[in-house]
Amino acid sequence: MKHSFSIIIVTWNGLELLQKFLPSVVETEYESFEIIIADNASDDNTREWIKENYPECKVVTFDKNHGYCGGNNRAVKYSSGDILLFLNNDVSVEKKWLTSLDRCFQESDADILQPKIRSYNQPDSFEYAGAAGGMIDKMAYPFCKGRIFDHVEKDRGQYDTPSPIFWASGAALAIRKKAFQQLGKFDEDFEFHMEEIDLCWRAWKNGYKVQSCPESVVYHLGGASLPMDSSRKVYYNYRNSLLMMTKNSSSGILALKIFFRLVLDGIAGVRALILKQPGATWAIIRAHFAYYLRLPKTLKKRKIIQSASKHTIPKGLVYPKLLIVQAFLRGKKRYQDLN
Repeated sequence: MKHSFSIIIVTWNGLELLQKFLPSVVETEYESFEIIIADNASDDNTREWIKENYPECKVVTFDKNHGYCGGNNRAVKYSSGDILLFLNNDVSVEKKWLTSLDRCFQESDADILQPKIRSYNQPDSFEYAGAAGGMIDKMAYPFCKGRIFDHVEKDRGQYDTPSPIFWASGAALAIRKKAFQQLGKFDEDFEFHMEEIDLCWRAWKNGYKVQSCPESVVYHLGGASLPMDSSRKVYYNYRNSLLMMTKNSSSGILALKIFFRLVLDGIAGVRALILKQPGATWAIIRAHFAYYLRLPKTLKKRKIIQSASKHTIPKGLVYPKLLIVQAFLRGKKRYQDLN
C-alpha cells in the first residue's frame, strides 16, 4: 500500500522563494500527498498569494516567527499523511520524487529518508546542506557523502546505492509521523540548524533507522534564509553543535570531549581573525556563552535521553578519526577518501 505524504514548508517573508520553488512541488506526480505552508507570521502577502494561485495548498498561520523547528512542530498537527516531509522553501523537486521515496520506504525498514540533494544553481553537483546523506566524526563534526567542509563533489552516481546515514538534511527530510511524534519532534531550543542531526541522533539511539534514497532527487538553492557567510549562521552552527553533542554523546568522558571541542572552536575563531573575519570570531564567542547559559537545561535533556536509549549507533556511521585533521592536514576532500 502506498504511503501518504504531508509536505510541510515553513516560511517567513519568503514569498519570492515560494513563487519560484512551490510550483514544482505542486506539480509532483503522486497519488496521495498534501502541501502545508507553515507561515511564521509573514507580512509580505504570502497567504494571499498562495490562496489565489495554489488554493489546494493548506496554509497554517502562526502568531509569530517560531523558526524552522517551531514552525514545523506546530504544523504537524494539521497533517493527515503517515509520512511527514519537511521541505525548505528554496527546494525544487523532480516530478516522481515522492514515488521514489515511497518505494524506498516500502523496500526498507527505514524510518527517516533523505533524497539526493543537488545544487539548484549547479545541478550536476551535490548541494552543501545534505548532499547524498549526512555523517559525523567522533567529535560530532557533521559532513556528507558528497561534501566535506566546503568541498562539494559533482554527482557522478558514486553514492547511488541506498545506505544507512547518520543524519538526513532538514532541507528535505521524510519521516514516519509516528516516529517523529515518539521522538519528541524537533528540539525548539535549536531554533535553526543542526536540529535534524539532533533528531536523527536520537532516532538511532531509540532503534529507528535513517537511510539515503538517491533515486529521489531534489534541488536546493541553499543560504536563502541565512547566507553561508552570515555571522548569525556561524553562531547557530557552533552553539547547536555543542548542544547536540552534550545531549546525545554516549561517551563516558563527555567533559573531556566537550573541552577538546571548545579548544578546536577557539582555534577556528583565531583562524577567522587571521582571515579578517572578526564577525565570525565574535559569533563563535557568543555561541560559547550561549551554550554555557543553556548547559543546565541541556544536561537535564541528556539525562532523559541517555536513560531512555536502548540502542547503540551502528558501526560505520561515526567516522572514528578527526575530520578536521583528515581534511585540512591530509587533504582528504571526498567521502570515499576517508575510507
